[in-house]
Amino acid sequence: MTIFLILAPYGVFALSMLLTSAIISLFTAAAICVATIALDKVRGRSLKILPLSSAILFAGIAAWLILIDPTVSDKAVRLAVDVGILAVSFGSMLVGRPFTMQYAIESVPSEIAAIPGFLRANYIITGVWTAASLLMTLANAAVLYVPGLPIWLGLAVTFAARNSAVYFTKWYPQYRTLKYSTPPLDALPKAH
Repeated sequence: MTIFLILAPYGVFALSMLLTSAIISLFTAAAICVATIALDKVRGRSLKILPLSSAILFAGIAAWLILIDPTVSDKAVRLAVDVGILAVSFGSMLVGRPFTMQYAIESVPSEIAAIPGFLRANYIITGVWTAASLLMTLANAAVLYVPGLPIWLGLAVTFAARNSAVYFTKWYPQYRTLKYSTPPLDALPKAH
């Protein structure tokens, strides 16, 4: 459920960009970000960098379109969103607080969050999301700047990169648990 809420603004943005204007798509995505922030607040959870920065990003690009340059193409809007998300993801690692850690800390017991590998695992997961964001940015830049490339190419790369990152985010913690946890004594084979 958490991953759905995290990805909802971006999914709605991508879908609504196919159906309506960039301004409506951006404000809708910003509103969903604000709603996820409010939901976290109601549940007693912390303010997270990803929905906060995404709300600012979506609203900021929409304001740019309204106040400064309404002629920006939809492809350029998608690219601006991708660059913004890439900056947030990479920036969170640069400042030593991978954005996935805020979600992970709230979903695991405190003794797990305290182990040294926890931070490293979050750097790895955030790194995968950063790589996915980079792929999406490059695909959308190619569609924007290389004449003749179909828009579906950017959508296909976005779909594949995002789904791969989602899969990795679900798989990697399970892998680490299996690899580094000590099995209970009764699970060990008995010596004869």
